[in-house]
Amino acid sequence: MTEATEASETSEAPEASGTTGSSARSRALSACLFGVPGAHLNLGVGALRAATLGGLLAREPGADVTVFDDGWGQRAGHTFVAGRPVPISLAGARHSRRYHRPESYLNMRISAALGGLGNAGLARIDAADVVLDVSGGDSFSDIYGEHRFRTVAWPKRLALLRRRPLVLLPQTYGPFRSTRLRSEAAALVRGARMAWARDPESYAALADLLGPDLDPLRHREGVDVAFALESRAPDEPAYQRLAGWFEADPGPVAGINVSGLMSRPEGRVQFGLAGDTSRVANRLCERLLEQSETRVIIVPHVLTPNGADDDRVASERLYAALAPRYGDRVALAPSGLDPHQSKWVIGHTSWFCGMRMHSTIAALSSGVPAAVVAYSDKARGVFASVGQRRHVADARRLADDALLDALWTSWTGRAETAAELAVRTPAAVGRAAAQMDEFVALARAERDRRAPAGVR
Repeated sequence: MTEATEASETSEAPEASGTTGSSARSRALSACLFGVPGAHLNLGVGALRAATLGGLLAREPGADVTVFDDGWGQRAGHTFVAGRPVPISLAGARHSRRYHRPESYLNMRISAALGGLGNAGLARIDAADVVLDVSGGDSFSDIYGEHRFRTVAWPKRLALLRRRPLVLLPQTYGPFRSTRLRSEAAALVRGARMAWARDPESYAALADLLGPDLDPLRHREGVDVAFALESRAPDEPAYQRLAGWFEADPGPVAGINVSGLMSRPEGRVQFGLAGDTSRVANRLCERLLEQSETRVIIVPHVLTPNGADDDRVASERLYAALAPRYGDRVALAPSGLDPHQSKWVIGHTSWFCGMRMHSTIAALSSGVPAAVVAYSDKARGVFASVGQRRHVADARRLADDALLDALWTSWTGRAETAAELAVRTPAAVGRAAAQMDEFVALARAERDRRAPAGVR
């Protein structure tokens, strides 16, 4: 039996359980969030998690929210809402060969077939009024391998199996190389209560995936949820150091994010890059700093110590190449910033160039002109959603000189871009808020539907 077939089965799931209390609204709304593993290491995934939780809990302050992550067991956690920590629950969920562990998706699946067997993660899914799933923003695809696809598909499969309303948050769909996996993905999307794409190109891919089953009421075009991420100042002593640096000179500040993966030879081969993005970043910074009034701050966005994906090493290498010559006109953002705080740093720049797409979303959503050094098509759609497609520099097609020229054109045109974003950014942030209203409305309706007869 395929995952696609299983996802459509409902016979073994229990009927939605009733609740106790004097009214439907006496019970706190319950929600699960999947698709944000490693959020403390990848600030882009962290931004998706933080923005989703912040939006949900701002609307339902008493909500019982469980974030499924790649940890072990059931744990207490927190998120920030309006700058204040709010408690949430964390639950481990893994596509793991440790089948005996309750965090294993297969263990959850077997437990479901046997009536639950006390699996705590499965119980949280059963209790949920809505299951939200963002697939890391761009991972509902098989281009990263079948294991990654299975990891992303499992939560959707379990939510449908347990007959819980599944909402696929704004994300990309595909591409799919395998006809079989594409068919399974389509079945999962068809089973979702709602499926949102995060830009026009992603919506076209969603429409192509669903074919005649596309329903404009359920299948929607939105914006990346990170557009709604709140900015928050860093903690001390980082705040004083950063604020002092930004205030030390009134001239423009260029922000730079270099990708550890794109900077490695293996990454260049993997993505088919036309040149050396590390060298281009160095040349860009030197050209910026040749303008005596300009300063540069380097902002890592993926922090995986000793990992191939780590931005910190590439950032430190760039800083070390520039600091002896340019001194304190160059800064390196400190370690330990969360997505809110990284957005605060990026929001204080005059222009931002990122190799990590969510670092550039932090800029665009702050009204900061930005360019992205792209290694895939995903950035093109997101930039187009705020009228900035011309600022996508495709590193697969542009060799060093052409890539540098594209970024320099973006820098020199930042005043015009800022004027455009002054109009487009509030519209995008408003769309992010409106789509969150719809997610919460669906969850509230399900909570009310599950209330015992006579207490609605």
